[in-house]
Amino acid sequence: MTDRRALLKLAGTGVLGAGLSGFSTPAALAAAPAPAKAAPPWARGFDGQRVPDLGDARFLNPIMAGDHPDPSILKDGADYYMTFSTFESYPGLVIWHSRDLVNWRPIGPALHRNIGSVWAPELCKHDGRYFLYIPTKAPNTSWVIWADKIEGPWSDPVDLKLPNHIDPGHAVGEDGSRWLFLSGGDRVRLSDDGLSRIGEPEHVYDPWRYPADWVVEGFAPEGPKITRHGDYYYMITAVGGTAGPPTGHMVIAARSKSIHGPWENCPSNPLVHTKSAGEKWWSRGHATLVEGPAGDWWSVYHGYENGYWTLGRQALLDPIEWTADGWFRMKGGDLSLPIAKPKGGTVAGPHGMALSDDFGTLALGAKWNFFKPAPDETARARVEGGALVLKARGKAPSDSSPLLLIAGDQAYRFECDIEIAPGGTAGLILFYDDRLYCGLGFDGERFVTHQYGIERARPTNPHGQRMRMRVTNDRHIISYDTSGDGGKTWHRFDRGMEVSGYHHNVRGGFLMLRPGLYSAGEGEARFRDFRFEALP
Repeated sequence: MTDRRALLKLAGTGVLGAGLSGFSTPAALAAAPAPAKAAPPWARGFDGQRVPDLGDARFLNPIMAGDHPDPSILKDGADYYMTFSTFESYPGLVIWHSRDLVNWRPIGPALHRNIGSVWAPELCKHDGRYFLYIPTKAPNTSWVIWADKIEGPWSDPVDLKLPNHIDPGHAVGEDGSRWLFLSGGDRVRLSDDGLSRIGEPEHVYDPWRYPADWVVEGFAPEGPKITRHGDYYYMITAVGGTAGPPTGHMVIAARSKSIHGPWENCPSNPLVHTKSAGEKWWSRGHATLVEGPAGDWWSVYHGYENGYWTLGRQALLDPIEWTADGWFRMKGGDLSLPIAKPKGGTVAGPHGMALSDDFGTLALGAKWNFFKPAPDETARARVEGGALVLKARGKAPSDSSPLLLIAGDQAYRFECDIEIAPGGTAGLILFYDDRLYCGLGFDGERFVTHQYGIERARPTNPHGQRMRMRVTNDRHIISYDTSGDGGKTWHRFDRGMEVSGYHHNVRGGFLMLRPGLYSAGEGEARFRDFRFEALP
């Protein structure tokens, strides 16, 4: 290992590079505990990507690496389905399938029409029908879609006209009534078919409050999830703010013998809470309880990986123990070390999916997503002769609705052959949002460097209208290479980047830094032989 990589790995513990995390003073660094004992390396899957199943009846979090926030999980017989917030990415709400809670495979997207920025959906099943309740920003409302089969087709979104609330959690009362529990301790009644609301939201629960001297982002009670177990309904809620200080986000619980309350706060709150910058997983919260294949219990929630805010909130699996007093506790601690896998499950297939793409088919949804697409966005893309043909839009990544992937590794490299038409500009990027990105593009005469969300230097392009381009993200250190002979020889581009600050606590938006490609200017760009490789 080089000295530089050793330093970068140490930065990932929170001891170095802490200025971006809020723990930058000497006193704070001295007070931070030593990092936990190093975990064994992750197993490796498609493209060398890290996978949770260690192959020895243990797993290592995250179960879904990269940006998979606000997990909503459904147990449906022997099958488990899960989806996540997808914000401005479309097709969105990709549904994932598992039979052991550790190995997950994508089924496909449930949402194809841009209805706004999707926050914290709820996936549930009632009377044989699947439902997705979807809160959005801009417009501020909630929607519902439904399907008779999990694979779809899913219905067109129905607006529930429910402003000023997010994070719906579906529940069925002891009397058969259907409800959505909402942020802030509120709820609203649903019609029997689940496709409209009855009346206005009502306040039914005052969440537990942490001590006043704790360092948090804000109270922000959100993500209520209802589970019925034994004689009680259990409401699991997140408080403390989703990002901000690593110690902010946490999981609390309350219970009631009736869906109508009253709700009793758990005496052991908070049940999950990052206590220091030395822990592996920060800002842990937004939990759901789920019964495992053998009847034991687990919790799925999200967290930020220490030193890697850029990867977004990743999905974590934590074992549950029910206690004699009818409450429960999380047993996984800070989740930095391997945990015994849930018993009784079967592996439905290899975890995840390849990000490399030969463009034999157009893999929109599960793999590639447009950012803030227009209604006609999918018409821009087609596959032809082993190439992705992408019609130009806009002048730069900021207004071109680029195609993006979710990459969950701390270091990786991606490359592609790119050919442009006269008047076109295309390239490879690392994209947070339309105001924060970096990358390298080119037209027929000049390169264009993308830094800090703006277009900067334009040195001469010696390759003309076709070249192979490579981007390396080695633990936030970005380098670019180009080739005029299809990758036989590479030339280092004289402009690198450091991108550890490309994340929510700098820019907002709750997103991640995603690899991708764009086509701007005029005509069409052709992308061939896209290769992704996770680096050790």
